[in-house]
Amino acid sequence: MNPPEINTSVFHRLRFVLVETSRAGNIGAVARAIKTMGFADLVLVNPRFADALSDPEAIAFASGAQDVLGGARIVTDIRQALEGCNFAAAVSARLREFSPPVWTPRAFASHVAAHVEGETALTTALIFGNERFGLPNQIVEQCNVLINIPANPAYSSLNLAQAAQVLAYECRVAAEADADAPAAPPAIGFHGDAANLAQIDGMYAHLEQALVAIDFLDADNPKKLMPRIKRLFARTGLETEEVNILRGIASHILKLARR
Repeated sequence: MNPPEINTSVFHRLRFVLVETSRAGNIGAVARAIKTMGFADLVLVNPRFADALSDPEAIAFASGAQDVLGGARIVTDIRQALEGCNFAAAVSARLREFSPPVWTPRAFASHVAAHVEGETALTTALIFGNERFGLPNQIVEQCNVLINIPANPAYSSLNLAQAAQVLAYECRVAAEADADAPAAPPAIGFHGDAANLAQIDGMYAHLEQALVAIDFLDADNPKKLMPRIKRLFARTGLETEEVNILRGIASHILKLARR
C-alpha cells in the first residue's frame, strides 16, 4: 500500500517553470519527476517546438505522468509564467555576478515549507532554463534567489529532469518534516502580505524612471545599478505595503523633477 499523501499546501503552492526547453522528452521526464514527489503545476515558456505537450517523445518520457503533462500550460513569456507567484527561484549551475542570494536546494525547500500558511504564505515558482544555454541573466535578476545544486566540481552537469527531481525531492522531505514538527510559537510583530513578482517588477520600473529623472541613473549608460538594486531588495522579502511605499517615493521624485 502506498503511504498517505502529506496534508500540506506545499504541493499546491509550488510551480515548476521550464524556459525554452529544446527536447520534448525532457518535458515529459520533468512531468514524471515532479509527479513522483506529489507536484503537478507545470508551465512551459516558449518551448522550442510545436505541440510540445502532445509530442510522442514527451508522452513516452512522462511514463505514467501524462495527467501532469496534459495539465501543463504553455505561455509566451516569463511574466505570464509567474502570474500569481510572490516568490521565484532560478535554478542554475552557473553563478552570476549580479545574482540574487544563492541558496542550496535544501535551504530553499525549508523556506518554502515554512511559509505555506498565513500572511507570509508563499506561492513559489522554480525556474529552469534551456538545456544548453540555461537561464538568461534578465530572468535570474528578477528572482528572489538563485539555487545552485551542490555537485562534483569537475563534472557538475545535471540534465533537466534530474535537476527538477532534486528540487522536488527536497521540497517533499521538507514538507514531511514540517508536518511532523511541533507548532512554532506565534511570530512577534506585524507581517504584511508578501508582494507578488508583478508588483515588484513594476516597482523596479518606477524606481528606474525616478532615478533617471534626477540624473542619478544614466539611461544611456546604466552600468549595473539596477541589477545591484534588485539584488539588494531580493534579500529583504518585500511586502506589498513596502512596495507601495517605494513606488510612492518614486512618484514624488518624478513630480518634483518635472517642476
